[in-house]
Amino acid sequence: MALTWPVALAVLFGALLHASWNALVKSSTDKEMDTALIHLIGSLMAIPLVLLMGLPPRSAWPYLVVSITIHIGYYFALTGAYRHGELGLTYPLMRGVAPLLVALSASFTLHEQLSLLAWLGVLGISLGVLTLGLSQHAFDAPKAVAFALANAVIIAVYTVVDGLGVRAAGTTLTTTLQYVATLFMFDGWPFALIILAQRRGALPRYARQRWPLASVGALASLGSYGIALWAMTRAPVAMVVALREVSVLFAVVIGALVLGEALTLRRIVGALVIIAGVMALRLG
Repeated sequence: MALTWPVALAVLFGALLHASWNALVKSSTDKEMDTALIHLIGSLMAIPLVLLMGLPPRSAWPYLVVSITIHIGYYFALTGAYRHGELGLTYPLMRGVAPLLVALSASFTLHEQLSLLAWLGVLGISLGVLTLGLSQHAFDAPKAVAFALANAVIIAVYTVVDGLGVRAAGTTLTTTLQYVATLFMFDGWPFALIILAQRRGALPRYARQRWPLASVGALASLGSYGIALWAMTRAPVAMVVALREVSVLFAVVIGALVLGEALTLRRIVGALVIIAGVMALRLG
């Protein structure tokens, strides 16, 4: 398997979608509610896809069950990070560490071996991402950093699980869609039910006001991860994961233009390092 230009461009588009729905959550006044609502709507959107495409083969179900369980922790860590820190800090930390963890584990779990140039690309992207996130402000927001780093580990774990799962389902577009649709159909419910119980019925009232934007976020989330899992059947998982973290560039731009966050020299340098890493990754 190799990272071709069509696959790379698809992953980059998915990265833009991923940054967009994360910025939507960050801009919300109630991040737990928005996260629950976006993924609950995503679960509802996935139902027609499952009815149309069918369920994935039995070999993929153990991975689906594990992934859905892990995602509950992901949502708690995600909302915790955004509650305590800005998008430009927490998003790069979450996304920057995960590619390294995936690349290190891929040789054992996925039996993938990267070339030296590809390794330099992974390291370059991760270094650039961390440069964007690690600033003086990080020392002022220890809770945000703790949530973000914990979530980086969670992201790496569920990425490997889903990489194994989508390959166990098959390598065709149909089997990929079956896996993604089934994952999303179940994925949004556990966290939404927890929030519903904690807030004592506040979620339906919130949904009546927020559902149009949340629906856009749900489509972006579904499309982003669907593209990533499809790409994992066409290219090494570690390369796909690293390339997907270019979403941090989009997040920094969105944070600066839409959320009013500072675009510092450090973040500009980090962006340039990421671009160099992307080129090395593609050439590798």
